[in-house]
Amino acid sequence: QVQLVESGGGLVQSGGSLRLSCAASGRISGIPAMTWYRQAPGKQRELVAGITSTGDTNYADSVKGRFTISRDNPKITVYLQINSLKPEDTAVYYCKIGTRGRDYWGRGTQVTVSS
Repeated sequence: QVQLVESGGGLVQSGGSLRLSCAASGRISGIPAMTWYRQAPGKQRELVAGITSTGDTNYADSVKGRFTISRDNPKITVYLQINSLKPEDTAVYYCKIGTRGRDYWGRGTQVTVSS
């Protein structure tokens, strides 16, 4: 089994910052790609940012320049630095990894941005 635990969410004012973390543990093969998604109320889950085992990154257009994804391979942890938060960033943020032929998801961390 693989476990993912997200943390770092909270309530912040527009323009503020947060740093989300996602720690993975369990039967993980190699150094998997790690990805952040988010789901706002009434909307579908969407990809926010991803990072490969070698550190290549990709971002949704809506977060480019404001979000930064990084990882600590020995700790199997992925981070998401979120700056210049906007009310539309309000969502539950989830991390995902794929290993041994399966995708695993965390339970999410709530980010709420007040205007």
